[in-house]
Amino acid sequence: MGKLRFAVILAGCGNKDGAEIQESVLTLLAIDQLGGEYQCFAPDVNQARVLNFLTNEELSEKRNVLVESARIARSKIKALADYQVKEFDILVLPGGFGVAYNLCTFATQGAQMTVNQDVERAVLSTYQAKKPIGALCISPVIIGKLIPQAQLTFGQDEKVSGIFEQMGAKIINTTPVDIVVDQANKIVTTPCYMQADARISQLAQGIEKCIQALIKLV
Repeated sequence: MGKLRFAVILAGCGNKDGAEIQESVLTLLAIDQLGGEYQCFAPDVNQARVLNFLTNEELSEKRNVLVESARIARSKIKALADYQVKEFDILVLPGGFGVAYNLCTFATQGAQMTVNQDVERAVLSTYQAKKPIGALCISPVIIGKLIPQAQLTFGQDEKVSGIFEQMGAKIINTTPVDIVVDQANKIVTTPCYMQADARISQLAQGIEKCIQALIKLV
């Protein structure tokens, strides 16, 4: 058996309006250290918002999610429309508020959210192929929307957890170093920065556990 192939969906570049950089890099690092190989993807769409990270001011400029995600992927990235489930063993979605703004509309619509069509196709095709899916930080909102019976964690965030419990998900409170493994649906989640005071060392532990658990589910 060759190296396991991971597809990683990014949501831009930066925790406030794109993919959380630390979570994304730690995901790629864990995959590599555990003997896998990865290909990054992102939807080729404009960001829902662009922020000045020093002032939190919303800017009028436009940025593209795929172009911004390429910063994290060191330009080795593909449009999510090109994702083919047969080419990969595992799908992973790091977090960041870009997930809730760019990959879906949870940030603005809550339970009435919609999911970007390329993201929905990637997640559902992977799920239907019975291949493992990992979701970090806020990205389990996408899993909760598309796979309502899933077992997930949003850390200790009672508000977000309550929304998805009402939608049929089973929510388990955890810390950043912990994971929740849904064996039946082959889904692994970890909260990362859903706990605001989480340390990067805690993220590294949780993400490594997540990737290890995904490998075991293959």
